[in-house]
Amino acid sequence: MQTGFATIPATGPYRLANATLPAALVDTASDLPASGDGLVRADIEIGDARIATVSPPDGHQNSDKSTKHVVFDLDGGMVWPGFVDMHTHIDKGHIWPRAANPDGTFDRALETVRADSQANWSAKDVARRMDFSLRCAHAHGTVLLRTHLDSIAPQHRISWPVFDEMRAKWAGRIDLQAVSLFTIESAVDPAYVAEITAMVSRYSGVLGFVTYMDAALDTVLDTLMRAAADHRLDLDFHVDETQDPGSRTLRHIAEAALRNRFDGRIVAGHCCSLARQPDDEARRTIDLVAEAGIAVVSLPMCNLYLQDRQSGRTPRSRGTTLLHELRAAGVPVAVASDNTRDPFYAYGDLDIMEVFRESVRIGHLDHPFANWPKTIAATPADVLRHPERGMIRPGGAADLVLFRARTWTELLARPQSDRTVLRAGRPIDRTLPDYRELDDLF
Repeated sequence: MQTGFATIPATGPYRLANATLPAALVDTASDLPASGDGLVRADIEIGDARIATVSPPDGHQNSDKSTKHVVFDLDGGMVWPGFVDMHTHIDKGHIWPRAANPDGTFDRALETVRADSQANWSAKDVARRMDFSLRCAHAHGTVLLRTHLDSIAPQHRISWPVFDEMRAKWAGRIDLQAVSLFTIESAVDPAYVAEITAMVSRYSGVLGFVTYMDAALDTVLDTLMRAAADHRLDLDFHVDETQDPGSRTLRHIAEAALRNRFDGRIVAGHCCSLARQPDDEARRTIDLVAEAGIAVVSLPMCNLYLQDRQSGRTPRSRGTTLLHELRAAGVPVAVASDNTRDPFYAYGDLDIMEVFRESVRIGHLDHPFANWPKTIAATPADVLRHPERGMIRPGGAADLVLFRARTWTELLARPQSDRTVLRAGRPIDRTLPDYRELDDLF
């Protein structure tokens, strides 16, 4: 098959020579030469759908006579592990043509999605849009994806079975996880909590809901942590997605985790209000988050679109959380896509490299780049309990993304639409689905 670099054979071993790799995403005993600002140079030997070796470049140009491997000289082009997108909404994706946000605000997004889901979210509709979304993610190089599913009754009885079918359909291409998404109003209903917990458990999902300052918050957190512990479920919350510095539910989650001695994984998404709080208050919360072992995922593109939006006024805030401070405290941090072409975000294509590029610019994740490449690979892979993903290592799956770019400035200056995606060591068809395929849904 023809790639952006060379004709990789359909079978048999080969070598990717003179590659540039993010050092933070490489696990090898070999001493690889540095290539500037957290980059290293290496040769990667591929065999039997897995990575055989990651070693210093040895200068082969055409073929390796000692092993009879075909050798492809990448001329310094970057190689990344397959991407991990740990916070998406593929049940909402691509409804914009029939459910546009009239003013771009969060409140109108809620109203518009609620109306569209009640009118249109049949099993067929959800399945079509989920599959379209996954085809985009696959073409861009994602190998592991977690989606939140709107689970307010009765939608959960439609979307969870559809997700289960989609997970089976996409097995071997993208590993899929799902998280329940509902409100405190639903969470105070014991019958609903029992039903949704059983459903999440049945489909090997993750329990989660939207947290906001409410008199019932601590009670609900205790209830759901006990339910999650009883069913051996992890937790994943939408947290403080607001510019209000008085929204402090991240601290409540950390305190609840410590109070309940919860030993599963906890993810807190968004956490935007943390960046609006006084430094000493934010520090106390961050220390609790670190103590509780909570991971934080920022969704910068979606929050940049929604937050601090007022007609005729330039936004003052970027909508990101305190990524630098959280990471310095030892909190696992990641970035992810969030919504795509729905009322919460009019744009996006589940291209996590686009998310990384914009996150670097928005959050100053550079000078040095250091471990920031882990935010779309190794860190979310570990948080999602797939430590075999997100790293380039001997013995690991040859699920890789190849770029012509040789340096950070080359990688992040362009969309990199000419990338090559390898699955099991072979290039995939990167043709993106045409939006016209969904026209009949609108």
